[in-house]
Amino acid sequence: MATKPVTINLSGGIELNIEELRNYCLALPAVEEGFPFGEDTLVFKVAGKMFLLIGLADGQHFNGKCDPERAIELREQYTEVQPGYHMSKVHWNTIFMGGSLTRMQLLALIDHSYNLVLKNLPKKLQTEIAANQ
Repeated sequence: MATKPVTINLSGGIELNIEELRNYCLALPAVEEGFPFGEDTLVFKVAGKMFLLIGLADGQHFNGKCDPERAIELREQYTEVQPGYHMSKVHWNTIFMGGSLTRMQLLALIDHSYNLVLKNLPKKLQTEIAANQ
């Protein structure tokens, strides 16, 4: 049984800061944080697979996984969505939080990244994660 996509709703204004991003990511099922690339880059993983990372130096943008076709559409539509910095440009976007993207759009991009990784996990692991929600 595959898990259904996960979405967490947060109320508040348009902007999203690094602390809110961290809290949001950690509220998703089976998410862990760590610093595998050094103390300046916070990485979020679901079941050991990376779905988001953010630099702590400025905290104004993050990298998230994205379906390749959707990534192209987002990059064409929003200047805040760029090919992933130091990542696969096909599967990762760098998303700037201080532009025209609303809070809900930013959270939806986080959800998309999380769910993209989640759906590619082994079915048994997906079932275990779903059972612990």
